[in-house]
Amino acid sequence: MALIELQNIYKRYFIGTANELTVLDDVNLTIEKGSFTAIVGPSGSGKSTLMHILGVLDRPTEGRYVLDGLPIDQVPDTELSMIRNQKIGFVFQSFNLIPRSTALSNVELPMLYARVGARERRERAYALLETVGMADWAGHMPNELSGGQCQRVAIARAMANDPPIVLADEPTGALDSHTGRMVMDIFHDLHQNRGKTIVLITHNDALAEEAERVVTIQDGRLSGARPGRDVPAEATKILEVRR
Repeated sequence: MALIELQNIYKRYFIGTANELTVLDDVNLTIEKGSFTAIVGPSGSGKSTLMHILGVLDRPTEGRYVLDGLPIDQVPDTELSMIRNQKIGFVFQSFNLIPRSTALSNVELPMLYARVGARERRERAYALLETVGMADWAGHMPNELSGGQCQRVAIARAMANDPPIVLADEPTGALDSHTGRMVMDIFHDLHQNRGKTIVLITHNDALAEEAERVVTIQDGRLSGARPGRDVPAEATKILEVRR
């Protein structure tokens, strides 16, 4: 069943001027529920713009986006934040944690927006931190955590409202190889054991090959899809968490 459908998507800037720029050019993409898709391309290929469209952070200039059966073009701007809150968990390269809030409070935040009660928020946030091996760091501020620890907190936050989709934009870009491996293993666990639909946006071909399907973007156009390679054996479960 299709969870994401992009049909003839264009994104243009400076429309009607001599500097008009087409960043996404007739993009068509279907992502099935429970799948793991990587979108790979170099800097300037349109990856970030596509991520903003997929994440309902921006609207296309033309085309149709259907998210879990809902035509996004028919949704008023005032309702888009709730759709993001309920449907999509975001993981970014820069973590985007709130500096003056603890790891636990950062994970609680999406549930606060969803009006989840305080006790349930705290219990669920702590359980999610346990899932990513960060329960012992629940009371620490982001500046007291390593990059890998921050990213694991960010993944826990992305799962706060149990969204069907996890959208990860260069999630290992700021991490060393060992820590990046740990983060990728968490994504594989979310996909294989928790049924999440994972969309990984990256410039790293090796990471992209771990997905079930690899879609390449170049100059704003998708140039086809291919199956990924076998997932590393150690990635079928979360590795022992090491500081």
